[in-house]
Amino acid sequence: VALAGGVAVLGVLPAGRGNDFARQLGLPDDPERLADLLLSAEPTAIDAIEVTADDGTTNVVAGSVYGGVDSVANAHINRLTRLPGSLAYYLGPLRAIATWRPVAYRITIDGETREERGYTVVAANSGYYGYGLHVAPDASVSDGLLDVVIIRHAPRRLFFKVMRELPHGTHVRRPEIEVLRGREVRVEADREIPFGGDGELLGTLPVTIRVLPGALRVITA
Repeated sequence: VALAGGVAVLGVLPAGRGNDFARQLGLPDDPERLADLLLSAEPTAIDAIEVTADDGTTNVVAGSVYGGVDSVANAHINRLTRLPGSLAYYLGPLRAIATWRPVAYRITIDGETREERGYTVVAANSGYYGYGLHVAPDASVSDGLLDVVIIRHAPRRLFFKVMRELPHGTHVRRPEIEVLRGREVRVEADREIPFGGDGELLGTLPVTIRVLPGALRVITA
């Protein structure tokens, strides 16, 4: 998000395949209502995320950063360019899960480190990702914090149950799911795992993720 930290205002047109950030902002699908909103609403200051790989590469994203089975699925989805979004977002995760083996993560949140074996770690500013999955149902784009969602290792059959619960945000009730909060998150893994942000693959773990409070001026509903 090149506008972070500046005075320009971001108006989001939900024309992608996932439109998850637009969903978080509550933007209407109807073009006329959206046009009226973009032309008349006052901008709101929201948080953004600074993403720094160990090679020094830095990106800024608005929604979330993730590294695990979801980022592997992201790689598959990006190859399915000729399919509609709903089908690509269905087939991509299936391919990723079919060959998945658990990752040993080292996760440091505001200086406190923990080790987990699991499917993924998501640092969320926005609650939605992956075509409407409500991965962090309590996340706020304006609280100056990241919701860190850890999906621990579980049998594949249980993971598929979690997948069915993700659109509703009810997965967070399961003991295999933990949600923490912090301003800075570092995620390391025991093997090469890609990490992504807002639908784009950005590099390979490890990565350091920081919230940028109020860095983005955006039109919201």
